[in-house]
Amino acid sequence: MNKVQLLCIMATIAFCTIAGCSKAQKPSGNSTDGPADTVANGKKRVLIVYLSRTNNTKAVAQIIQKQAGGDLVALELVNPYSQNYQAIVAQVARENETGFLPPLKTKIDSIGKYDIVFVGFPTWGMQLPPPMKSFLKQYDLSGKTVIPFNTNAGYGIGSTFQTVKELCPNSTVLDGFTIKGGIERDGILFVMEGAKERQAQTEIQTWLKKLKIIK
Repeated sequence: MNKVQLLCIMATIAFCTIAGCSKAQKPSGNSTDGPADTVANGKKRVLIVYLSRTNNTKAVAQIIQKQAGGDLVALELVNPYSQNYQAIVAQVARENETGFLPPLKTKIDSIGKYDIVFVGFPTWGMQLPPPMKSFLKQYDLSGKTVIPFNTNAGYGIGSTFQTVKELCPNSTVLDGFTIKGGIERDGILFVMEGAKERQAQTEIQTWLKKLKIIK
C-alpha cells in the first residue's frame, strides 16, 4: 500500500466518524420520556381525575380523554359510600359540616409529570364532593393548569367550581364544563348515551377548543 492510498483510507475513516457522531447527536423525535411522546412533540401531559357514582361523570371524562388524550384515573375511597341514596346524602352532609375528608384508596405516584389536570365530579348538596376535596388537598397541583368539569341533576354547579379555585391557589384554574346528568333521587341514573352522549361530545369539543386544549 502506497502513501497516497493510506491517506485516502484515513480520510474516509475520518469522514465516517464525523458523520456517525452527527447522526447520533440528532434528536430522534421519538422520545419515550413522557406518555404518548409528549416531550418530543411538545404537547402537554394530561391527567383526568374523576369521581362518579352513576357513571355520568365517568362518561364525560372518557369523552374528554378521547378528544384531548391523557391518562384517566377514577377516585375510589378506602371506605366506599353506601349504595342507598338517602344514606349517602346524610353522610355527605355530615362530612361537609365537619370538614371530614374521606381517605382515598386511589394513589397517583407521579402526578408531578402532568401539566394539565382535569378534575370531574357531580354536584352533591350544591357543593364539591368530599372525595374530590380529599384529592385536591392531598396532591400538590401548584404550577399546573387545573380544569374542572361537572355533571348535576339540573340544579347547576353550586359552589363546586369556586371551591376548586380555593383549593388550588397556586394553579391556573380554567373555565369549567357542566352538563345535566342523571337524577338519582328520582331513580334516573345513567343518561350519557344516544342523543345525550352526542350532545355531550359536541359541547365538550366546543369547550376544549375555547380553552385551546385542542384545535
